[in-house]
Amino acid sequence: MEPLLARSVRLDDDGVHVLDRRNFPFEKTWVRCGTVAEVAKAIEDMVTQSSGPYFAALWGMVLAAREARGLPRDEARAHLDQAGRLLVATRRTNNHLRKAVAAVLAGVDANDDLEAGALEGAKAGDERYRSRSRSLGRHTAELLPDEGAVLTHCWADLYLTETVATAQSMGKRLRFVCTETRPYLQGARLTAETLGEMGVDTTLITDGMGAAVMSTGDVDVLLTAADRVTMDGHVVNKVGTLGLAVAAHAFDVPFLAMVQAPDRLAPSAADVPIEYRPGDEVRHTLGRRTATDRARGLYPAFDVTPPRFVTRVVTDRGAYAPDGLADYYVGDVHD
Repeated sequence: MEPLLARSVRLDDDGVHVLDRRNFPFEKTWVRCGTVAEVAKAIEDMVTQSSGPYFAALWGMVLAAREARGLPRDEARAHLDQAGRLLVATRRTNNHLRKAVAAVLAGVDANDDLEAGALEGAKAGDERYRSRSRSLGRHTAELLPDEGAVLTHCWADLYLTETVATAQSMGKRLRFVCTETRPYLQGARLTAETLGEMGVDTTLITDGMGAAVMSTGDVDVLLTAADRVTMDGHVVNKVGTLGLAVAAHAFDVPFLAMVQAPDRLAPSAADVPIEYRPGDEVRHTLGRRTATDRARGLYPAFDVTPPRFVTRVVTDRGAYAPDGLADYYVGDVHD
């Protein structure tokens, strides 16, 4: 059975329904968003995380098309443009939101019926993401050992499920070690739960234990997703990835970073905006205060790992050295 997180956003007649990951897996509740503005607020408030915002943006744009029903074509198209800007602004570091918006707008521009075009574009964007994730998972699984331990950080949804499913079908016997991923504990609640659903031997550690675990020689590979990879090989991912990559380098553990495609709009790390979330979120865990009022909180949501600490960047077209990512685009216009 497909893990719940792989289908955590759905479009219905009454709006977009989003599985609330802030309480998962202790509670499995859905948040209904009746407008595109409510979808944007749900993304911004971390109701959905990992690849969830991509799908929320797809179906949120369909809501925007519904909202524009009856408007002249130019005004309706302008409403969609505004909705797209609103969605992209919710999580600036990950470029998948931009791709989701572009997929829907491409459908709109190819169809005289604005709502039908938006729905066609969203469905195409959904299938394309899933197809590329399957390819990405296959290429990643091929690089993993036949038996061994994989350390990961803040990793869930399709990249995870496709990689694990492929590795299992190949007969590989892998154990996973997950960091808890403060302050939202995505690793403890999302990654570990999904791996458990798939029958994987899973061990949970705190964020500060990664280097110690790698120092023992019990970890064979560090494997994470990437929110964005620049053309010069910098890996932008959930904060904490950099520290793990540096430790992996120190202890000769290969680091594989997964992304569907390197971003041609980001030649270097300077081209990627890093989202800073409210510092007060660091002083709370799952809605409960865990720190003193005497200290401020600082929360860069992402960090940047330089290419010298990256062994391979795995894409839907295979694995590349971080200084060879331009080869991904040779001969076509794939993005």
